[in-house]
Amino acid sequence: MNMNTSTVTTPPSHWAIPRLSTRWWPVFLRNLLVWKKLAIPSLVGNIAEPLMWLVAFGYGMGALVGQVTITTPQGDTAVPYILFLASGSICMSAMNAASFEALYSAFSRMHVQKTWDGIMNAPVSLDDVVLAEMLWAGFKALFSVTAIMAVMLGLGISHSPKLLLAWPVLLGVGITFSCIALVFNALAQGYDFFTYYFTLFLTPMMFLSGVFFPREQLPGVVRAISDWLPLTNAVELVRPLFMDQWPEQPWLHVLVLLVYTVAAFWLALALTRKRFSR
Repeated sequence: MNMNTSTVTTPPSHWAIPRLSTRWWPVFLRNLLVWKKLAIPSLVGNIAEPLMWLVAFGYGMGALVGQVTITTPQGDTAVPYILFLASGSICMSAMNAASFEALYSAFSRMHVQKTWDGIMNAPVSLDDVVLAEMLWAGFKALFSVTAIMAVMLGLGISHSPKLLLAWPVLLGVGITFSCIALVFNALAQGYDFFTYYFTLFLTPMMFLSGVFFPREQLPGVVRAISDWLPLTNAVELVRPLFMDQWPEQPWLHVLVLLVYTVAAFWLALALTRKRFSR
């Protein structure tokens, strides 16, 4: 007796290992070419707010505060408040620039303009599109912080040669926060949803990560939590470079940022796959 058996094809898991290729590059290049048409207004918009923070708090409050004392491997060190603020606010700028690009711009391309659907009509996978969006947001953040750092150098806030190492660190910071933002991009049904991300996640982290005041002022429990925030670890890497010093435990800070990056990218990719499978 012959028996016919049907083979049931199991759909691929949303949590499967990312299937990446070099086809992310044309998507990245497409975003770059579009951005070049509005590069100057985009850069002005990204650098205006952090520079206003720097001028208002750095020079205004800095005149009242004078110097702040921070703990370094060499012991307690007094630094001008504007230097303290600049070294933290540039990390905040990388965070904000990457987040805005991976939220509002990426959401427009994914949901409103349906650009991702058009791209995937070519032999480009969703995984490659998400990777391109992540890298593009990170590099766009780097463009912004480069302009901000040029202004800081022009103001004479720091002349440390170690600032050259801040560029790859800030690129990594941008990529980390672009991955986190893409998680919320995959969950969003509209632009209003992003308010939760900025209000409940980014804003509290700005005040807990040592951007505006030393974290030694925080209660012990709060400081213990802030030790593991991505912005805290970014600031701990960049601030010593502004002070012409080497970061303490740099590999620990890099590892924390790397864990956030990998975990957030995988989660964002899984949620995006689930969204496109509906």
